[in-house]
Amino acid sequence: MNDTIINNKIIALVDGSIYSESVCHHAAWIAKRTDAPVELIHVLGRRGGPEKQDLSGSIRLGARTKLMEELAELDAQRAKLISHRGRAVLEDARAIVDQDGITEITTRLRHGDIVETITGIEESARVILIGKRGEAADFAKGHLGSNLERIVRAAHRPVLVASRAFQPIESVLVAYDGGSSSMKAVDHIARSPLFADLKVTVVTVGSETPDISKGLEDARALLKAAGIEADTRVIEGQPETELGKLVEDEGFGMVVMGAYGHSRIRSLVIGSTTTEMVRSCKVPVVLMR
Repeated sequence: MNDTIINNKIIALVDGSIYSESVCHHAAWIAKRTDAPVELIHVLGRRGGPEKQDLSGSIRLGARTKLMEELAELDAQRAKLISHRGRAVLEDARAIVDQDGITEITTRLRHGDIVETITGIEESARVILIGKRGEAADFAKGHLGSNLERIVRAAHRPVLVASRAFQPIESVLVAYDGGSSSMKAVDHIARSPLFADLKVTVVTVGSETPDISKGLEDARALLKAAGIEADTRVIEGQPETELGKLVEDEGFGMVVMGAYGHSRIRSLVIGSTTTEMVRSCKVPVVLMR
């Protein structure tokens, strides 16, 4: 079966946070350029009831049973309200994507762990979209959402981390360090219709070595074979600061990079450069595992 059919769905995770609208607009933008359907998913965490308290010492016999029944009823009402809110989040998200001109939209309300949900459905996805921070972290600007790191670690598909607001994307910065994930990022760009007609620049931060020069030339040749005329360059400095500065100074609309650096040794967290780029960049970042 054709791989483009198997991995054709755009999965967008929405949670009602200030990033959800941006996630929807980015999903619609990708759908227009790739002719792929959009699936909007809202995940309700596993239901954990309130902590049980031993009330028998302070409440007489019979009253405790009645109180526990009332608490159980309140818990059921709360679960129902959470489900109603989840459906409302999906309805709002669907309206945004529809207003952007996309007609092939599905919605799904799921219960359970968000990473387990993604693991179970990502085989049908071409890309997974998530906001930089979730609803509970809107004001914790120095920290990434915990679900983001977990999803990036677990996902085998590209993960697009949406910026706070959608802006038209015309140019792409590819962070290249010679590692397998950065090579995978270049290959993905070459194969995906998403990047057709976009200005692509492949950048390495550090010293120019024969291996780096060859890697950049190989990347340029691969992209050229796909019809993409890419610029390549090497800049001095630290990746954490220079890449972000380049994005800001030259107005790149998107960053594509490997989730892990070339030198990582079986790390269970995303690379330090990746974390800093996602944290500080005001443009969407596509992460390749």
